[in-house]
Amino acid sequence: ELKETVFVIQSQSNSFHSKRAEDLKRDILNQAVDLGKELPTVLLIHQIDKHEGAWTILPLMRDFSVTYGRNSSWIFFCEEDTRIQIVKLLETLRRFDKSKEWFLGKALYDEESTIIHHYAFAENPTVFKFPDFAAGWALSIPLVNKLAKKLKSEPLKSDFTIDLKHEIALYIWQKGEGPHLTPVPEFCTDDVNSYKFDHCATTFSNFLPLCGEPVNKEDVFVAVKTCRKFHGDRIPVVKQTWEREAALIEYYSDYADISIPTIDLGVPNTDRGHCGKTFAILERFLNHTSPRTPWLVVVDDDTLISIFRLRKLLSCYDPSEPVFLGERYGYGLGTGGYSYITGGGGMVFSRTAVQKLLASKCRCYSMDAPDDMVLGMCFSGLGIPITHSPLFHQARPIDYPKDYLSHQIPVSFHKHWNIDPVKVYFTWLAPDREESHNGKKVGYTREDL
Repeated sequence: ELKETVFVIQSQSNSFHSKRAEDLKRDILNQAVDLGKELPTVLLIHQIDKHEGAWTILPLMRDFSVTYGRNSSWIFFCEEDTRIQIVKLLETLRRFDKSKEWFLGKALYDEESTIIHHYAFAENPTVFKFPDFAAGWALSIPLVNKLAKKLKSEPLKSDFTIDLKHEIALYIWQKGEGPHLTPVPEFCTDDVNSYKFDHCATTFSNFLPLCGEPVNKEDVFVAVKTCRKFHGDRIPVVKQTWEREAALIEYYSDYADISIPTIDLGVPNTDRGHCGKTFAILERFLNHTSPRTPWLVVVDDDTLISIFRLRKLLSCYDPSEPVFLGERYGYGLGTGGYSYITGGGGMVFSRTAVQKLLASKCRCYSMDAPDDMVLGMCFSGLGIPITHSPLFHQARPIDYPKDYLSHQIPVSFHKHWNIDPVKVYFTWLAPDREESHNGKKVGYTREDL
């Protein structure tokens, strides 16, 4: 029965994202009304709990078990852009015995071992399957109760959350003591216009949001972090690839090189982290750029980014809000902790966010502290949530499952290690490859990079 299914939407508190999640909730409830069914419970993650780690799901299992453990059968998780055909979803779930432990989803796997999964299953990474959240995924209540019991006796360790979908699958699997993911073909990431639509209980159509005209080139200030030892190999890649997309760009280094040109901020280069340099960039943005420039992007010199696509994405955000946008990681979220935007994929700030941050007393605890983590800690302390976008990537295209990237139009990748970064840029990010027809992909093949 529909009332026995609890829907959990991976929502965010930013106004653009919360509206999309509310729209999905309304659609689910409207479908229930049309079917003459009792209304199901629909939860929005950002409203469930003030706990910073709610988005990592596992800290909520005990609450789910207490609240829904007796009268529900399934907890179904989805993203704000997942579209659900309720009738088809109920048909699909009925195929599985709700009294048993089930972990259902669309299966992803690594083709080769990758740093973002700590090189798990290095001998044969294809054996371990984990769910594509965009297609939706489900846990039976007996499994939720089991996880809640385990979490009560063994609290989550205070550690990093890097790729949640993989880490949840590992936690559930428990080195063979728990269930593997069961692939469900009706959980789809095809577009609603796909020929497979009738077969799918879920679809996913969000390639790249566009909420009006892309923001102007002059509204985005780009700060590139570099240092003298990389002037000769990394900066030429930026100049061959995405620099031309940026109207306002400055290179910040520990050495002033007029041929680039770079600006010496007076902050020595450090190997461990770049907190001092990043805060100097934030100060400079606030004090030495036009107050009419609403957006700042801070990237590493080995970040590959599409400023063209970023300008489209930023059309969906209100720069009068304190926006801190990029790929979200977490630290210590099982025990409080905080979320942060990982630096390599690019960190995007509204001017309002920079103003609020610098008006606070929050600063680097050392010049070589990890800048992205300190920023996450500071914004968390200010009560400003970070905003996650899966279109930013801390690693290279080969570090992600092909099927996961197939329903994205990425904004960034990071690192030049063992790849041709110019080739990666022109294959994945260059604007002349841009899909231009009604938000759909225009046929070009991405090489196996």
